Amino acid sequence: MKIRPFAVEQWMNEYEETCRYNLAETCVRSLTTGELLALTGRRDEVLAELEATPLTYGPIPGSPRLRALVAGLYANQDAENVLVTHGAVGANALVHATLVEPGDHVVAVVPTYQQHYSIPDSIGARVDLLPLREADGWLPDLDALDRMVTPDTKLIAVNNPNNPTGALIDERGLARIAEIARRVGAWVLCDEVYRGVDQSGDGFTASVADLYERGVSTGSMSKPYSLAGLRLGWIVGPAALLEAVATHRDYTTISVGRIDDLFASVALEHKDAILDRAHRITRTNLAVLDAWVAGRDDISYVRPASGTTALLRYRLPAELPMGSYEFCTRLLEETGVMFTPGAAFDIEHTVRIGFADDTETLRTGLQLVGKFLDGLASGR
Repeated sequence: MKIRPFAVEQWMNEYEETCRYNLAETCVRSLTTGELLALTGRRDEVLAELEATPLTYGPIPGSPRLRALVAGLYANQDAENVLVTHGAVGANALVHATLVEPGDHVVAVVPTYQQHYSIPDSIGARVDLLPLREADGWLPDLDALDRMVTPDTKLIAVNNPNNPTGALIDERGLARIAEIARRVGAWVLCDEVYRGVDQSGDGFTASVADLYERGVSTGSMSKPYSLAGLRLGWIVGPAALLEAVATHRDYTTISVGRIDDLFASVALEHKDAILDRAHRITRTNLAVLDAWVAGRDDISYVRPASGTTALLRYRLPAELPMGSYEFCTRLLEETGVMFTPGAAFDIEHTVRIGFADDTETLRTGLQLVGKFLDGLASGR
C-alpha cells in the first residue's frame, strides 16, 4: 500500500524536540504525573491502585471503567458504544480501514488532519475534497457538500473543532451534515479530538455520534486533557460498527496499556478539574494571541471558536515572496520559534500556531515573531 507522506507529522518530528519556543504544540499544556495526581486529590489512593496493577494485557476493548467514563462525555452513548484505541490517530485509521473499500466515494472537508483523505486514497477510494474558505470563517459550505454527496458516497469525514483553523461547526450545522449523509446512507466520521475547549460555555459542542445513527466520533486524552503521553483514544459509534472495527483492531493493537487505561480513567473521573484548567489556559492564551494579531498589519486570522490552534495568514513585501516552509524554517533558525507551515495543510502563505501551551512561552515567541516580521519588512 502506497500512501502520501504525512506532512504535519514529518515537520513536527523534525523540529519539535530542538526548537526553543514551541508554538506548534497542539495539546493544552501537558500535565506531569504529579500534577495529575494533585488535581485528583487522591494521590495515595491512585498510587496504591497503580502498584496493584498487573502488567499484563488489559481488557481488549478497554476496561469497563474507562469505556463507561468515555460514554459519559456524550449525550446518548453507553459503554457498548465505545472502543478504546491507541490514540485518536489509531481510532481514525481503524474507522477508515473498516468502512472504506476500493472504489468507494469519500468526501473529506479540508483542511483537516491528513489521515482523513490520505488513508482512503491509499485504500483506493475516490476522494473528493470540500475546501473550507477563509471568507466563510473556515466553516463548510453545506450546500456545496450536499451537491458533492452522491448515492455511492460511503463516508463523509469532518474535523470538529477544526484543525488547523479552530473553526467550530455548531449543532445545527452538524445536524445538516447528518441530513445530507442520511439521504444516501453514508457514514459521517467526525474527528472530535479537540472537543471540550470551546471558547464559551462549558467547552463542549454537540457530537455527531449523538446526532446521527451512522455518526462516528473519535477522540483522545491528548488535547483538552493534556495527557498525550498516554497514547489513548477512542471510537464512539453504533455497537455493530465497533464489532467490525474490533476485527481490524485485533491485528494492530490487541489492548492498550493497563497503566494508560488506569490513568485515563482517573483523569476522566476528575475531568471537571482538568477541563477547568484547560479552559483557563486556552481562553487566557487566545486573548494574548488575539491582542498580538490585532497589533500587526502583516498578520490576520479568523479567531478560533474552539480548539488549541489557529491559522495565521502572513503578508510580506511584494519583493520578498516566501512560501510557508521557507518562512517557518527561517523563523526557526533565526529566533528558535516553531510554527507549522500552512503548506502542510495545502494552504500556502499561512502558518498554524498552537496557542495552548505555556503562556509566557507564547508571549515571548510572539514577540520574537514580531521582530522577525519587522526585520523582513525593513530588508534586514
